[in-house]
Amino acid sequence: MGESEETPVEEPTVPIEQLIKEKDALQERAYTLKKTRDDLHEKSKKLADERDSFNFRIREIRNKVGTHKKARDDFNERVKHAKEERNTIIKEHIDAKKTIRSLEKDNTMKTGVNLPLLKQEMRNLENEQMTQILSPQKERKLIENIAALHMKIKEQEDSLKKDPKLKESLEQEKNLSKKIEKHHEAMAKLAKRAQEEHESMIELVKMLETLSKKANELQEIIVLTKMEADKIHKEFIDHVNNIHELERQISSVEKKKYKEKKQADASSVQKEADDIFEKFKRGEKLSTEDLMVLQKAGLI
Repeated sequence: MGESEETPVEEPTVPIEQLIKEKDALQERAYTLKKTRDDLHEKSKKLADERDSFNFRIREIRNKVGTHKKARDDFNERVKHAKEERNTIIKEHIDAKKTIRSLEKDNTMKTGVNLPLLKQEMRNLENEQMTQILSPQKERKLIENIAALHMKIKEQEDSLKKDPKLKESLEQEKNLSKKIEKHHEAMAKLAKRAQEEHESMIELVKMLETLSKKANELQEIIVLTKMEADKIHKEFIDHVNNIHELERQISSVEKKKYKEKKQADASSVQKEADDIFEKFKRGEKLSTEDLMVLQKAGLI
């Protein structure tokens, strides 16, 4: 196969002065694009630092949220356990009261005195004394009745206290009531602590939502800034490539001008040499400069 012929480079027809002017304009624009791109990269970096700062705080707050949640759940579990214990004691307390009522009922059957009924009757009389306007005689009679009932109730209670089973049941009921009250107080304190932990957690969750929103907004700005920087960078690269192309064209024009000048100079020297050579052939005397021209033209 024969050697392929190189496609000759098409010489630019635009004047070199215009090419240089275009190149200068492109260089100025390229500098502006480069600065804009670098400014956008710097802005993106600062925004990323700010976003990272938010994300660091978000991680810290998430850890705190987890701590408060665990504490809240632990307190709620303790409330649940205390409630189960209290319910067991309440059941025991109900059973103790049933035993007391049963023993009192047995005593009522033995003595014929119904202590609960007596207490209710006395409360009714006391209420009547406080709420109704009575004549002195009726009020004195009412007071006597209340005193008699009070004495009768005391006698019956003293009699009941002598019953060892009833005494033991009453003591048990009293102790169980105290235990129930203590469990109520413990549950209230634990529930309060659980609520405090929950409220602290909710407050942190709100902060977390605010910070996450800010971090997401910053991330969106960062993405848009990077996209704009990439767009500017592409335009900058296009300008750089165009500058290189113009430099190639300018170089080509300069080489062509140099070649044409060289050829013009050579043609001028050759013509001058031919004239001197004709003088030489005619026998005319040649100067040192004439001989140097002939030598330069390769005629001697």
